[in-house]
Amino acid sequence: MSASVADADRAHEAGRLEEAVALYREALKANPSSGEGWYGLGSAALSLGAQGEAVAALARAIDCGANAAPVHLALGRALFALGEVEAAIDQYTRIEKAPDPAHGVMALMNKAVAIPGDPRADNASVLRARRDWARAEAATIKAAPGATRRQRARGERLKVGYVSSFFAAANWMKPVYGVINRHDRAAFEVHLFCDGGLPSAEVGYRDHDSDIVHRIRNASTAELADYVRRIGVDVLVDLNGYSVPGRLGLYLRRPAPAIIGWFNMFATSGMPGYGHIVGDEQVIARREERHYSERVWRVPGSYLAFEVAYRVPDVAPPPCLEARHITFGCLGSQYKITDGVIAAWAAILGRVPMSRLYLRNGELSDESSRIAVLKRFAKVGIESARIDMEGRAGHFDFLASYARVDIALDTFPYNGGTTTTEALWQGVPVLSFDGDRWASRTSKSLLVAAGLGEWCLADEAGYIERAVALASDAATPGMLGEMRTIMRTRLAASPVCDCASLCRALEDIYRRVAG
Repeated sequence: MSASVADADRAHEAGRLEEAVALYREALKANPSSGEGWYGLGSAALSLGAQGEAVAALARAIDCGANAAPVHLALGRALFALGEVEAAIDQYTRIEKAPDPAHGVMALMNKAVAIPGDPRADNASVLRARRDWARAEAATIKAAPGATRRQRARGERLKVGYVSSFFAAANWMKPVYGVINRHDRAAFEVHLFCDGGLPSAEVGYRDHDSDIVHRIRNASTAELADYVRRIGVDVLVDLNGYSVPGRLGLYLRRPAPAIIGWFNMFATSGMPGYGHIVGDEQVIARREERHYSERVWRVPGSYLAFEVAYRVPDVAPPPCLEARHITFGCLGSQYKITDGVIAAWAAILGRVPMSRLYLRNGELSDESSRIAVLKRFAKVGIESARIDMEGRAGHFDFLASYARVDIALDTFPYNGGTTTTEALWQGVPVLSFDGDRWASRTSKSLLVAAGLGEWCLADEAGYIERAVALASDAATPGMLGEMRTIMRTRLAASPVCDCASLCRALEDIYRRVAG
C-alpha cells in the first residue's frame, strides 16, 4: 500500500522529518495535485535545511491552491535563506493583512528582519518596515511600567547589562569580548544576560570575579523584563538586534532606563524601546539620521573593532601562487547572496575566464540548496564547473577554508561583518564598495579602520572593474603573498583592533545616557 499524506503528516508531527519527507514524496507520486501534500513536504524540507526542495514544494503547493498564510510564510523563509530576498519579502508583503492577526504580525516581523538586505529598499523603507512590525508587536504586549532611573550614590558603579544569544560563539563575539574584557570594573558592574551558551575562555572571554552571568534561556520575555528591572540595570545593551527577533519584545517593555543597540544592528531598530544606537562615521551618514528612531552615537574608528582571542589556523599562502589563476571566494551567509550579487560575480567571472569562485556556508550543506544556487548562476551564464561549494564545518576548519581563497568578494546590499573580520585575519583581502545604507557599509568601516580603504570602491561598477583588474594582473599573486605575511601584524597595529579605545568610547556613552 502506498503512503498517504496523512501518514506523512503523522511522521511530520512526531518530528521524524526525514521519514516524513520520504512519505510525502511517495504520496505525491500518487496525488501530484495535493496542495496539502506539497505544503507538508515543503515545511518538512524547510525544517531539515533543504531550502531548494522547500522552495520548489511550497511554490507547487500554492499552484495547487494552498494559498493560506502559513504557506507564504514558509516559502518566504526558504527563499530568504537562499538569498532570494526580494521574492521572500514579496511573500511577506502579500500576507501582512492576513485574516489571522498572528500571521500578519509574523509576516511583518520576517519582513523587518530581511529588509536591510533587499536591494529595492532604502533607509526610509527600512525604518517604515521596522516601525510597522514594532507597532503590531506592541499591540500584543500587556502594558507594563518602564524602568525608572535609579539614584546612585557618589562613586557607585554603573550597572551595565549585555544581552546576547551568542556569548558561546567565538566567531561572533570578537568585538564584544574585545570590549567586555577591557571594562573598568572599578567604575562598571558588568552583567551578562545569556540567552544561549555561556561565555568562556575558549571563545575569548576573560573572567572577572565581579562580573555577574545570568542564565535567561528559559525565561519568557515578560519574565526577563521583570528580572532585568528588579536588578536595577542602568544601561542595557542589546547585542542581538534582529538576529533574534523573538526577544525584541524585551525592549518594548523598557526594562532599563537606557537601552542601547550596539554590535549587531546594521539599521535602525524602528522600536520605541531603544533610546540609542551605536555606529561610526562610516556606517551612519549624518544626513541619514532622520531615518533612525534612536539617538545616534558614533565611536572613533570602527564600531566593530575586534580581538581574536581564541585558536585559529595559521595564515596560508594565496592559492594562486600554485594554481596560476585567481580564486575569488565568499564564506558569508547564503541569505546575503542576492541575485544582484550573483550578477556582479558573474560579470567578474565572465571577464576573467580562468578565474574560479569558492563559496562556503551552512545552507550549502544541502544538495537541493546547492542545485538551486547553481541554477541562479547558470541563468547569468556561469557554468557549475567554475564554482566550488562546501557546507558547514567546525569553526577552525571553516576558517582554514580561506587557504582556498585569493580575494574575498563582499556581498551587497548586506555586507559581511564577522565574515569580513575573519577573512582579513586569515590574510585574505576583502573587495567591497560603499553602499547606500548601514548594512552596505559595514565592510567599509572595517577596511578603513584597518588601513585597507583602497579595497572599498566607490560603487558596484568600480568593484567589478577592480576585481577584473586584480585577476588579470601578473603582479597580483606576489602582492597577495606579501599581504598575507604581514596582514595580522598590520591589523593588530591599526584602529580596527584597538578594542581599548572602543571600550573607552562606549563607556563614555554609557555614562552619558545613564545621566
